[in-house]
Amino acid sequence: MPIDFTLTSYQRRLQRVAREFANEILQPLVRAADEDPDPQRAFQSIKGAYIESYKLGFATGFIPKKYGGGGISNLDLQIVVEELTAVDPGFATILLVNGLALMPLVWFASEKQKQAWLPRATSDPRGEYLAGWTVSEAAGTPGGTAGFDGPAQYPAGIALTATHDRKNGEYILNGRKYWPVNAGGWDLQGADVNVCIVRTEPKQGGARGLSAIIVPRGTPGVSYERPIAKLGHRLCQNNSVVFTDVRVGEENAFAIGDGDLVINKAFTWSGPVAAIAAVGVARSAYEYALDWAKKYTGGGDVPIINHQIVAYTLAEVAMKIEAGRAFAWKAAHYHDLHDANGHAVGPMAKVFCSEMLFTAVYQSMKVVGVNALDRAHPLERYLREAAVFPLYDAGNIGMQMRKICAVMAHADFDPRAIASSSATPFGKIAPPPTDVQVVGRNLKRQA
Repeated sequence: MPIDFTLTSYQRRLQRVAREFANEILQPLVRAADEDPDPQRAFQSIKGAYIESYKLGFATGFIPKKYGGGGISNLDLQIVVEELTAVDPGFATILLVNGLALMPLVWFASEKQKQAWLPRATSDPRGEYLAGWTVSEAAGTPGGTAGFDGPAQYPAGIALTATHDRKNGEYILNGRKYWPVNAGGWDLQGADVNVCIVRTEPKQGGARGLSAIIVPRGTPGVSYERPIAKLGHRLCQNNSVVFTDVRVGEENAFAIGDGDLVINKAFTWSGPVAAIAAVGVARSAYEYALDWAKKYTGGGDVPIINHQIVAYTLAEVAMKIEAGRAFAWKAAHYHDLHDANGHAVGPMAKVFCSEMLFTAVYQSMKVVGVNALDRAHPLERYLREAAVFPLYDAGNIGMQMRKICAVMAHADFDPRAIASSSATPFGKIAPPPTDVQVVGRNLKRQA
């Protein structure tokens, strides 16, 4: 089958609609929201743009048509996300997190649960529907999200407990989440739903003791603190959420004992999306620097692009962007072939593109020179956004690289599988030993 990067007429239409929305509706709001010192007020200020994006299908387009979504492919999603993130990646993250929260229902929930929750997400007459992917516990807990699949004897991983009250048919949640996006909702009274990863078996490790549970807005015992003030991605809301004796019906629980698989697949699905988001930001930085270089003379007699060092620097950035886009599209295509089970190629694309982004933005800043530090220009913001990408969406070091290595270490892994778009193995596997464990074993042998 021939390889063809030509967009279809449908994809060109998607691109045009997304670009018009980003430039005409979102762009005028970005600067003021980014500079607002109050993160909740900044988040609320783009609510109107979010409603318009919901009407266009961007907020739930990835959900199957059977449940009222757009049913768009992972590759089609790439077209939309690049245009949105070229204007602001924080806004696009709000939409991405709807997918992180709701796609696990598509993959793991019962048909009854899907029918109960997904049509609500796709048919909100207000256009305000938000879903929270309430997983992260990176602060205020003994461990943190990155150790979610660790063994039971280590105080790491998911600490939000869900005790099964069988007599009353409920789970009782206690604990805290830190960093989830959308969780607090527009009014800090909660998203329409929060899809939480919880510890249902406290004596089991992360590969057996985790589950997913849906916590609807208005559930008693959940409190939302003021959003975290962040370096970048300031248009999206990151919360601290406290659960105190929160009772949720057991019919809201799914993937019992398989919460680790939910986490792995969700962050695999989002890998190509985060990758193309990085490409979008890099594209904007490059295009700004290119335009500058074609007009700015620096006191000379010709624009600075006529100097070899400037032209070469911009050429290097352009090459990195094209390589990143091809990688993101490849990973998205792989997901379309294998039901988002690209547990190696998805993270690879995310890591590659997010690490590329920071260098691309900084090289663009060097072309513009000291003027790039002036906040009247957008490059300072692009650099702040670039700092976010390697750290969020399952951080590159904490989670994504570990997942790539776990796939590669599998006895059935074929190193040529990704090139041929063949399936790669992944399942419940023990996490690789930590450096501390390795040292401990070596000392034991020496003794």
